[in-house]
Amino acid sequence: MLLQKTLHLAVLIFFFFNLSTVYAKVNNDIEIMDIEENKIIKKIPTDSNIQLETEKVIKDINGFVKAFKPIPDKGYMIKIPLDPSYHLENKWINTIIDEVILIIPETEKPFLLTFDDENNPYFFTFQIKIDNLLKTLEFPI
Repeated sequence: MLLQKTLHLAVLIFFFFNLSTVYAKVNNDIEIMDIEENKIIKKIPTDSNIQLETEKVIKDINGFVKAFKPIPDKGYMIKIPLDPSYHLENKWINTIIDEVILIIPETEKPFLLTFDDENNPYFFTFQIKIDNLLKTLEFPI
């Protein structure tokens, strides 16, 4: 039952962000979503500084999230389109990505979600501080 609920939530979030991807491709907006409220609370145009800060996080990937339920009940998800796309190659994945979703749980360290060419989700950990990225996004730290 818990597995079905978790898979359902993951599919819902994937569907939600993929629907918004079509729109984001046109205007490249970054979307900040409140997980508990399940709604987008802020849209921000992307720029080169955000792209650079996001690439620093991607380059710092150091592990794979092993949680049974990786999407928290409370926190934020920040969908960041990448333009140009980024070639992500590590021991878990080798693909071109055109967006990442930064997941910021209320009580845990943030982590990264991205999808491969076949839309399989990958949840990654990283060590780098994201304060500069959040500051650039005008997100309260």
